[in-house]
Amino acid sequence: MQVGFRNTNELWASVLTQTLQHLGLTTAIICPGSRSTPLAVAFAQQAPEIDVISILDERSAAFFALGRAKATGLPTAIVCTSGTAGANFYPAVIEAKQTRVPLLVLTADRPPELRDCHSGQTIDQLKLYGSYPNWQTELALPVAEMGMLAYLRQTMVYAWERSLYPVPGPIHLNIPFRDPLAPIPDANVETQNLAFLQSQFNPEEFFAHVTKFSPSRHLSITPSVPLNDWQNSERGIIIAGVAQPQQPQEYCQAIAQLAQNLQFPVLAEGLSPVRNYASINPHIISTYDLILRNQQLAKQLTPEIVIQIGEMPTSPVLRNWLKSTAARRWLIDSSDQNLDPLHNRTVHLRVNVEELVSKQEGKFSLSPHHSTTPSSYLQLWHQLEVQVRTNVDHTFKQIDDLLESKIAWLLSQSLPPQTPLFIANSMPVRDVEYFWQLNQSGIRPFFNRGANGIDGTLSTALGIAHRHQSSVMLTGDLALLHDTNGFLIRNKFVGHLTIVLVNNNGGGIFEMLPIAKFEPPFEEFFATPQNIDFSQLCATYGVEYELINSWEQLQTKLNPLPTSGIRVLELRTNRKLDAQWRQENLGKFAKF
Repeated sequence: MQVGFRNTNELWASVLTQTLQHLGLTTAIICPGSRSTPLAVAFAQQAPEIDVISILDERSAAFFALGRAKATGLPTAIVCTSGTAGANFYPAVIEAKQTRVPLLVLTADRPPELRDCHSGQTIDQLKLYGSYPNWQTELALPVAEMGMLAYLRQTMVYAWERSLYPVPGPIHLNIPFRDPLAPIPDANVETQNLAFLQSQFNPEEFFAHVTKFSPSRHLSITPSVPLNDWQNSERGIIIAGVAQPQQPQEYCQAIAQLAQNLQFPVLAEGLSPVRNYASINPHIISTYDLILRNQQLAKQLTPEIVIQIGEMPTSPVLRNWLKSTAARRWLIDSSDQNLDPLHNRTVHLRVNVEELVSKQEGKFSLSPHHSTTPSSYLQLWHQLEVQVRTNVDHTFKQIDDLLESKIAWLLSQSLPPQTPLFIANSMPVRDVEYFWQLNQSGIRPFFNRGANGIDGTLSTALGIAHRHQSSVMLTGDLALLHDTNGFLIRNKFVGHLTIVLVNNNGGGIFEMLPIAKFEPPFEEFFATPQNIDFSQLCATYGVEYELINSWEQLQTKLNPLPTSGIRVLELRTNRKLDAQWRQENLGKFAKF
């Protein structure tokens, strides 16, 4: 920490950034602007251990920060000036809240005397994000006094903690500054007082107790686990829902152990790492959506016990099936959130699955039907999984044309081990759930399924890939176009991102809805084709581009992946034919 500050704002911002550095902040995203000058200067000049990145567009910056926080599990700071700049953070703040991602949102502001008087670039920023932040407050105006610097230090420590515990999420600090904003002498402050304060200021002593805060991911309470109910049922299922855990292998091992102990099938969502660690869990069912479209089979498979881990899978077929059953449900998740949109008879065990299995180790005394051969119920699930998976694989192997649904199926077999894969909303997440194959690759799926929007798709993927293993994004054309400002990050981006672009010239998901039969207004107001030449778009941003014309060409480009840069691999598909194929085939895979 420097000595010889030229004004109070500079001292104040330095204490703020130094506290965050001691707490373990690794990345700060700075959006350009005037009122945030003290923060930008402090991060840029006085925080050498923090990766400080300048991003022009606030919405893109916030989603990039979201991606970094997803990848690291630690808060990322985002800084902006006053006025509407902070409003552009809002979509990412919502997503961070919904998906439990830690963010530190730092919005600079005018001082109180310049508010409500048309001073320019001033809006009401207090509680700007409504109820979405885990915690929010406005900092005091900067004061060059030891007691106030201690207040600032402690407030930053508390903000960091609240972004991680008890449930990760966004924190909003509104930070007012008076002039001068640049690091120049302040004529309104007595230079002698500031100099005296700095002579008494010992940074090592001041920050001595500020250490990295990494709360236990386990709750201290021990839930009452109904082992007898679970063990005495032959008709139980485990649902492994959407999840992006920091330790995916440990997460998958815990689910596998629970399934092995109970002899229950695991219906594993494609947006979960479980399908990518298939060798450790012999009871995975990946084709449940296709199986349950057969009404006769759905009735045969009605469970008595449902153990849901994390959030519900995307499949409406699965949701409707669960809603129609009278099964007793337990939901395993350590958050304080309500994760039951079906409003069933659900008991929420507020603990993560790793801790639950660890604490119950040795307590499982398997019933006789569990100790010898699998139950007929489990055998039926296995039999159907093999048959439907065989049908899916055989069908796709025979398809040479570029069919949209085959892309997710092919990615599951083609990506290098451990590849981070960001999956855009709309049709990509659904094709992954329908068709993603079981594998042992350890691929790490990432996604924005909190609010399920397409905003920030590219920026989030770049945030995940930044200083990470070479990564891949699967997206449609509209989701990419909605966030093309994300390409402005390219000169600051360190790493590699391959974008697998499914260009069907419009919103393919709307083709699956009843409104698709009404023309007008369908094509103009729902499908919204943009007719973009992506080769020219990529050339504008200096991004590598290649048109993919065959499955073999795509596989060659995906393994191995480059180590640096951004690349777009475009597959042009027919939106109408893709929708027709789904409508004709999704219900056929489980007909024998």
